[in-house]
Amino acid sequence: QVQLVESGGGLVEAGGSLRLSCAASGRTFGSYAMGWFRQAPGKEREFVVAISWSGGSTYYADSVKGRFTISRDNAKNTVYLQMNSLKPEDTAVYYCAAIIANMFPASRANEYDYWGQGTQVTVSS
Repeated sequence: QVQLVESGGGLVEAGGSLRLSCAASGRTFGSYAMGWFRQAPGKEREFVVAISWSGGSTYYADSVKGRFTISRDNAKNTVYLQMNSLKPEDTAVYYCAAIIANMFPASRANEYDYWGQGTQVTVSS
């Protein structure tokens, strides 16, 4: 079992930055690749980015490429999402998720095994 807790969401003006964190429980964090998804009101959950178990490989959605950066610290059981140049269309609840390491890269939500509760990101225009 892996429990995930996101933090760092909030309200920011367009062009601003936020850094999300996802803290994982358990000693097997390094056995999982991690992903970030987001869901806006009335829309399906959308893939944002994934990172391999080691952090050596990443996979971004085109919509965030060049603006968002994922990283992880396995010693701290934490994955981060640095979001720069935020746009109003980035407004959503952001979720982190875990998947068995050999499934990386995975961009479909139903492939992931564990999910956090989500953190709200709101970008004002």
